[in-house]
Amino acid sequence: MSNKNLDKIILGIDPGTQILGFGIVHVLGKSVRYVNMGVINLKKEKDHFVTLKAIMEQVTLLIEKYAPDELAIEAPFYGKNPQVMLKLGRAQGAAIAAALKKEIPIFEYAPRSVKLSVTGKGAASKEQVALMAQKILDICIPQQYLDATDALAIALCHHFSGEKISQKVSSCRSWEDFVKNNPNKVK
Repeated sequence: MSNKNLDKIILGIDPGTQILGFGIVHVLGKSVRYVNMGVINLKKEKDHFVTLKAIMEQVTLLIEKYAPDELAIEAPFYGKNPQVMLKLGRAQGAAIAAALKKEIPIFEYAPRSVKLSVTGKGAASKEQVALMAQKILDICIPQQYLDATDALAIALCHHFSGEKISQKVSSCRSWEDFVKNNPNKVK
């Protein structure tokens, strides 16, 4: 295992077109500590494309300030309104583009997986996720930061998944090894 896996910064992003949450954790060995969290308020912007530009710029600033080794981002969830899903997917894409530009590895997690890894329940509420993130990181977070605590949970989910990911990646030396080790993922 390389030093990168023993000491790394994870930036978690909860994408949104009105409020984008971010959470940053520092992993040292198997321990994880809180670095920062917050929200990017995009409500004032009426032009969707200008909002996307703002997301890319703000995530780039976060990357430049905190120098994360990895980005963990929540996948858009399936909803009843295709327009909402499309806008969320674009917001996610803008955040991903910022990480790609800085050559940061990106990991995507379904909302249910994030909740399950942090609370033990895939259908947990935002408040339950916030409470568990506070307990895990031993911090106190005001209730108005639910988008930020969701982002912390995404970073924590990635941290908890990290050992499994590094084991799978290290066991695959070639595309053939990957296909052999992951028959359900490649068809």
